[in-house]
Amino acid sequence: MTDIIEAFLAQLNRESVQSPERIEILRGLVMRVVELAELDSDTSDLRLASTALNELLEASELFAAWRDRPKLTVFGSARTTPDNPLYEMARDFSAKMATRGWMTVSGAGPGIMEASSKGAGKESTLGVNIDLPFEQGANPFIDVEQMHVAMKFFFTRKVAMTRASQGFVAFPGGVGTMDELFEILTLVHTGKTDPAPIVLVDKPGGTFWSRWLAFMDECVIADGYLSVEDKRLFVLCTTVDDAIREIERFFTNYVGFSKEPGRATLRVRHRPTERQLTELSAKYPRFASNGGFRVEGDDSFSFGFDGRNYVLLRQLIDDVNTWSA
Repeated sequence: MTDIIEAFLAQLNRESVQSPERIEILRGLVMRVVELAELDSDTSDLRLASTALNELLEASELFAAWRDRPKLTVFGSARTTPDNPLYEMARDFSAKMATRGWMTVSGAGPGIMEASSKGAGKESTLGVNIDLPFEQGANPFIDVEQMHVAMKFFFTRKVAMTRASQGFVAFPGGVGTMDELFEILTLVHTGKTDPAPIVLVDKPGGTFWSRWLAFMDECVIADGYLSVEDKRLFVLCTTVDDAIREIERFFTNYVGFSKEPGRATLRVRHRPTERQLTELSAKYPRFASNGGFRVEGDDSFSFGFDGRNYVLLRQLIDDVNTWSA
């Protein structure tokens, strides 16, 4: 069977040249398919795996065409009506971000999802819908032919809605919104996605997120399940302009993040001076190990990083964003 797999990969590479990395990934996928075929496993398990893989690949194809544009994922209730101030705020937010070149990733349904799609417009909205028997299809502000994908599973939908985005905005909502918010908080907190701004938006005078914050303070943090410092990962805003400023502030200097065993690299707009690196070494001794802080070319610097403290990394990014040219 191994010979057949290698012959298949060789033929594939002749017809469409693949990189060594892609060939290795494809080899793993094909071998896994063969292993599954040889197992006496439940057909429903195979069907689930096949459907999940198809959904992830379909979403990847959708997002690939827009790889060069920054994206924001907007979460919020499907029950928010057009006469609710939060609906207008979501519409206004996505409209203003579209003028700044950002695309909105929407759940494609009604409520806040519809409002954000309406604001961004069909040309700047990517819709990731979920098939539910009690909800209709995509809202009318989604280009369902070119910029939309529908999912059967919530977990594949969450992967699609979060993996390609550089920022996340949550409006008030129910268990679906809470699920999405806690998912992205978990991903950022554990480093399973790159650092990103997470903004909670409420209307002026609204108490939804302030009561949620009280729960986090009085139960989750007070009982030791999180640290106070973990609240640095998100911020509450009660105006559209404040939410926009928070997102833009995050990218004032910071551009991107990458890591390798023992070290991490930040790409920045303004190259750090020796004095700034010395200040970072003093403030962040945890990152001064394994070679310490050092400039890497004209647009990045690296530092020691064990892959554990992403809240401290967020603090470092906040400091880096105070640098000027």
